[in-house]
Amino acid sequence: VAPTTPVCEVPSSAMTGTVVELSCKETEGSPPSEYQWYKNGVALLEKTGTGSARAANITYTMNKKSGTLLFNTVTKNDTGEYFCEAFNGIGLSQKCSVKRMQV
Repeated sequence: VAPTTPVCEVPSSAMTGTVVELSCKETEGSPPSEYQWYKNGVALLEKTGTGSARAANITYTMNKKSGTLLFNTVTKNDTGEYFCEAFNGIGLSQKCSVKRMQV
């Protein structure tokens, strides 16, 4: 079963230095969907714990299975327009509407 449009939870504003979690979920897809977050239209990288991720100054953890995007300490650089995409290899991937987070 192809995924339906996911529901995205993106806080409209966040305080610098706080922990912020964005979530994305859809329940129709079978097999269960995986999720990809985008910021300002660019796919976010999954942090693998390698040097390259640290060099890129990645301050978040993205879980493709659960759809969460977790910022341990948000900074002004994390301000932007976020959306997520659900895909499970069946039919077209589905995106939620873009939501802006202001830090």
